[in-house]
This record gives sequence, structure tokens and C-alpha cells, in this order.
Amino acid sequence: MTLSVGDTAPDFTLNDSDRQPFTLSEHRGSPVLVVFYPFAFSGICTGELCQLRDELATYTDAGVQVVAVSTDPAPTLKAWKEQQGFGFPLLSDFWPHGEVAKAYGAFFETAGMANRGTFLVDADGKIAFAEVNGPGDARAQTGWKDAVAALAS
Repeated sequence: MTLSVGDTAPDFTLNDSDRQPFTLSEHRGSPVLVVFYPFAFSGICTGELCQLRDELATYTDAGVQVVAVSTDPAPTLKAWKEQQGFGFPLLSDFWPHGEVAKAYGAFFETAGMANRGTFLVDADGKIAFAEVNGPGDARAQTGWKDAVAALAS
């Protein structure tokens, strides 16, 4: 089941690429953009996250914390983050495998990976934007930006 606008965002704690914990509920009071993607170092994922990196000010200037989540282990995420210069946390949903992606309805069970799910969690912990695309379907990021702009207004 995919989450919808208005639903309470499931809380989670995942380690980032430096094995430091990130807990969603600790960011209440400010919005968080949670971006699920299938795999580090893959073509579409690299394109999407590089665009996010290049346009990060769109989100941070609006007070939005951006995090990206995959089922990759932390060492893989660390290498990819260093290679690409991502300025936002890459979180590992490696074990229990895909549990956070499952909670958000963004897990592709057959392949054991996250789909391309995007969720904007508002300052109160509610879903303000929700979109889930299949693993081969690149996302247009205009919807995310529109949702961030709507929160700011």
C-alpha cells in the first residue's frame, strides 16, 4: 500500500553512508523530502540524484531536508556519495532489507529493491506529496518542486 497525501509518514531510523543514524521524527518542525531509488551507481538513479544535487538549493532554501534511500549497504553509498559529491544524506535500507521502503509502499518485492518513490513529509509529519514510479521510470522533479513551493506559501 502506497502512502497518500495527508497520511502520517512512518517514522524510521536508518544509517547514512557514514553509518550515522538518521531518524525522521527528529526532524519534526521542518519538512523532509524522502527520495527512494533502486541502486547506487545505476544510470537513471545517478541522473536523478545528480539533478537533485545540482538543484539542492531549491529545497534547502525552502527549509527542506533532503534524504535519499536505497537498499544498498552503507559502504556502497559512501563510495557513490564521494564520487558524485552529493550534499545530502544517502540512507541505507539494507537490513532488515527494504523495511522502510515497504512501509512507504515503495518496495519492488520481486527484485528486492526500492521503486522510485518520492515523499514530501511536512513539518507535522504528514505526507504533503507522494509519488511512486517503477524502477525503470525516471521521475520528473517538477512535482516535488511544486509541492515544496506550496508548503512555503
